[in-house]
Amino acid sequence: MTDTLKIALAQLNPVVGDIPGNVEKLREARARAAETGADLVVTSELVVCGYPPEDLVFRPIVSETVEREIEALAAETADGGPAMLVGAPLREDGKLYNAAMLLDGGKIVAVRFKHDLPNYGVFDEKRVFNAGPLPGPVNFRGVRLGVMVCEDMWTDEVAECLQESGAEMLVVLNGSPYQQDKWDTRLNLAAARATECRMPLVYVNQVGGQDELVFDGASFVLGKDASLRLQAPAWEESLISTQWTRDGDSWACAEGDKNPPPDGDTAIYSAMVLGLKDYVEKSGFPGVIIGMSGGIDSALTAAVAVDALGPDRVHCVMMPSPYTSKESLDDATEACRLLGARLNSISIEPAMGAFDEMFADAFAGTEADTTEENIQSRSRGLALMALSNKTGSMVVSTGNKSEMSVGYATLYGDMCGGYSVLKDVYKTKVFQLCNWRNQNKPVQVLGPDGPVIPENIIIKPPTAELKHDQKDEDSLPPYDQLDAMLAGLNEEDRSIDDVVADGYDRALVLRVWRMLLGAEYKRRQAPPGVKITGRSFGRDRRYPIVNAFRGKS
Repeated sequence: MTDTLKIALAQLNPVVGDIPGNVEKLREARARAAETGADLVVTSELVVCGYPPEDLVFRPIVSETVEREIEALAAETADGGPAMLVGAPLREDGKLYNAAMLLDGGKIVAVRFKHDLPNYGVFDEKRVFNAGPLPGPVNFRGVRLGVMVCEDMWTDEVAECLQESGAEMLVVLNGSPYQQDKWDTRLNLAAARATECRMPLVYVNQVGGQDELVFDGASFVLGKDASLRLQAPAWEESLISTQWTRDGDSWACAEGDKNPPPDGDTAIYSAMVLGLKDYVEKSGFPGVIIGMSGGIDSALTAAVAVDALGPDRVHCVMMPSPYTSKESLDDATEACRLLGARLNSISIEPAMGAFDEMFADAFAGTEADTTEENIQSRSRGLALMALSNKTGSMVVSTGNKSEMSVGYATLYGDMCGGYSVLKDVYKTKVFQLCNWRNQNKPVQVLGPDGPVIPENIIIKPPTAELKHDQKDEDSLPPYDQLDAMLAGLNEEDRSIDDVVADGYDRALVLRVWRMLLGAEYKRRQAPPGVKITGRSFGRDRRYPIVNAFRGKS
């Protein structure tokens, strides 16, 4: 029986599908842990294939590659160095499991399967994996580890089973994506498990962006009294060494650094930066292209892009029309100057004239309306996509969640792009984030110090500038009202009566609700974007496109 133990928490950023590359990350983490004298390296959920792998894991070649790479990694543990607890998909008896595997002494010495498979929000693991049986503890060099995989910690069943079967500490491999207020939820649930079982808990989370999900890391250790013993930094890879000593029939972890948890506007902005950075870099794009309007959405998008990728990889393009004001041109120029990003101007007037001529006969006898306005937006989308084709850089869409909620966006126009950092950010939050970034610079970003968004962009009324004297509030309620109604109807699933009870006009609430439902077909064609809230558009919200229900008046 041992009385001391060193456990390294390997908070890594895997790439889905890059199985050899992910295993190489594990090797490097193990080598660094060996230098600290670690006995065990704990990693995150499905780190070998990357999380979430979705239907990729159904391919036989994926399972074969995972098996081959894990066997090679296990063989390397025969060198007497640290053991490894890694997450990987595993086929057994024709069934596919989400597994945690202990590699030690040159072999795979223990395997535990995820028991509680989440099937809500962005998760649909019951479609992909089989649920494993309730687990017993893993015997590691005389210590009984209660190994759980992510959702297994969310309820008490698995922890209770591990306690009753003699576990001495809980070790949780996680792939827990960021969303607002998620940190408190995680910590409270972990504290509940530690308190119920009267044993310490090790929580190792993935970090990095994968499609619409961003994983914030922030791995931690709790004592058996649920006290926070240490916490890894959010938003970056790290290897944290922890020192343990036997405390009677349990174990105690020495206190370590407690990095600030992911919280507030700092967390939202950091999630946007990391989400865009990893989407671009893991996909292999050389840089990004952003259509600048002189407005607040494109200015914030450009700031996030420069912070994520550096100014040299961000190409901003102003595409003026006869309705574009000098104020907008000046504001866009100043925003790019502050950011150090390249700005070009390409007029869409020739395209507008060409379309007027092309549709002269087809539109004869009709009045100009939103059709002509949308042609302007689509001309800009065409220009941006042409630049993308020519340079290989990806177009970043600039639309926010308020606009996407009610369909205040043009298909194949301002919705063009490969990714959107504001997809899950309401307009009122856009203003707050601009003010926040002007006063703060997150760690490890590549953008400049000081204000990066001109004050005039923040204070002027939002406008699409598709006709003279146009303002967003000509078509929409004031954004503070719109966003409050949308949050109630979408995130909180409140009834129309409940939202009306907050003091809003019933006809206005019904109008917003019907716009929300009616814009589903547009949102299905929108680019992916960073998940921020508990109900992002996409896998979080699955409404039919063809849907006649609009509610009663």
